[in-house]
Amino acid sequence: MAESQLLIPLHVSYIKSLGESKDELAYHTTAHLRMNAIYWGLTALCIMGHKDALDREEMIDFVMSCWDDEAGAFGAHPDHDAHILSTLSAIQILITHDALDRVDVDRVAKFILSLQQPSGVFAGDPWGEIDTRFSYIAVNALSLLGRLSELDVEKTVAYFRQCRNFDGGFGATAGAESHSTQVFVCVAALAILDRLDEVDSDALGWWLCERQLPNGGLNGRPEKLEDVCYSFWVLSSLSILNKITWIDAEKLTKFILSAQDPEQGGIADRPGDMVDVFHTQFGVAALSLLGYPGLVDLDPVYCMPADIIERMGLRKGWKALDRRSV
Repeated sequence: MAESQLLIPLHVSYIKSLGESKDELAYHTTAHLRMNAIYWGLTALCIMGHKDALDREEMIDFVMSCWDDEAGAFGAHPDHDAHILSTLSAIQILITHDALDRVDVDRVAKFILSLQQPSGVFAGDPWGEIDTRFSYIAVNALSLLGRLSELDVEKTVAYFRQCRNFDGGFGATAGAESHSTQVFVCVAALAILDRLDEVDSDALGWWLCERQLPNGGLNGRPEKLEDVCYSFWVLSSLSILNKITWIDAEKLTKFILSAQDPEQGGIADRPGDMVDVFHTQFGVAALSLLGYPGLVDLDPVYCMPADIIERMGLRKGWKALDRRSV
């Protein structure tokens, strides 16, 4: 039977248990995601009001153990090469724990800026894979570090413009089809850069709300299955565009809650599947944007607790859905 409420104590216990399974094979085969997973777990805990469920110093020590001194940035795990994705997660973790002073900000900013390509897009690392995700990560990280003034904004925006499609959406690269995740990264980056004039708000709003399926879940693109993680990617973009009421919030809430594991905790991609910390984080994040009672307000641009972003002077005024208006 589908759950009717968010099982916060179980989800907290589930996230805490993930660091206690170091003897399991899955723990080691996911080492390349470790930094990201810590960010996902920590952010979910913050949203649920249990930031202190994980040991602060242990978390900070792990982040700093992933420092790649040759590159001047962070890898996903000790002895892994630096990558822009794990670098952003490291920055987000340290800011959440008020420990950014442990980072050589000059070197990190230099690493990030070095990854911008002649076209304006960013690569994830020096080996050159490009994607609008990496451009968003660069913009996000530089903003959090207070180094956005060093970015070639026009060059960056020009590439986002190349990735805009006839349906209002955005793709991973110029000419690629629209996808909910890519829509989020492009719209959020443009929001940080104060360039939402590049977005066809109404066309994109319609494309995003059409991602909702009869069962209430959202998909990433037409003719695909619903997935809890798209609850965040779609809702965050709608929130930035002030069109979050364009989807059926009640049906989406029920869908997310139905994907919970009522025995062990955690949230899956859809009901009946195995849970993981990625879908747990983005399910809880989506519920925050939907104004679910008892959750901490989330900033949809940075995907961090809104009070942190506000204290840094970066809050753009986005607000969660007021449930009374639904």
